Amino acid sequence: MPAANRPLTLKRVLNTPAIAITLYAAIVGLICFVSYTGAQNMGYNWQWYQVPKYLYRFTDDGFQAGEILTGLWATIVLSVSSFALALLLGLGVALLRLSGLLVGKGVAVGYLEFIRNIPLLVLLYLFYYVLGPVFGLDRWTAAMLTLAVFHSALISEIFRAGINSVPVGQWEAAASIGMSRAQAYHYIILPQSIRIMLPPLTGEVVHLIKSSAIVSVIAVAELTTVGRNIISDTYMSFEIWFTVAAVYLVLTLILSFGVSAVERRFQPET
Repeated sequence: MPAANRPLTLKRVLNTPAIAITLYAAIVGLICFVSYTGAQNMGYNWQWYQVPKYLYRFTDDGFQAGEILTGLWATIVLSVSSFALALLLGLGVALLRLSGLLVGKGVAVGYLEFIRNIPLLVLLYLFYYVLGPVFGLDRWTAAMLTLAVFHSALISEIFRAGINSVPVGQWEAAASIGMSRAQAYHYIILPQSIRIMLPPLTGEVVHLIKSSAIVSVIAVAELTTVGRNIISDTYMSFEIWFTVAAVYLVLTLILSFGVSAVERRFQPET
């Protein structure tokens, strides 16, 4: 049936661009109205005019990043460092599990089950309060290791799925020309599996950035900790938390758009 002759349904009406945009704006407006009304009933004194100075300021020396932008940079550095280490750990665990050695597989499975069944907060406390004094780990190092170890368990499964997606014939072809297992991984298997692994790996970056907020409980000076410190000085809970949430949202949306572009770029041709 031609589209023009199809009967109007509720789903079609709601999917009309004008209706969809109106509904979205109405929902966002309702949330903002409820938040504002609740704050007014509490006798809250809004001070949005104070927020810009915590983002940036201009002095005689020019542009100066505020505390929130400084905290954002610390979050980015922590996330990138943790993700790089998580990649190495995840690849090592995946290769151990696929090595064919009983000991290697046992170590990998034990590692995965241990990490995946411990809450991230408990793992953070374990690294900072237990392993920290033993090995002399500072807050930053303990936070980076916690995020890296936790996400390496997820990344190892991405690596394993990507490697297993390569046809067995590729292994046989590598063996037929005299390649060792390490050479087959380096020259044949891993390059082919990147197309499968890259989209979920880039998605894992977004997940790690959101997980990084938890390190504020040990006072690592990242975005969430900076927000808590500003609130303790100014009592502007609503303004600062809305601003911090917006900064996280903008950062993760940018990365999400990047993930979508990567997925389209590496989507198999049909």
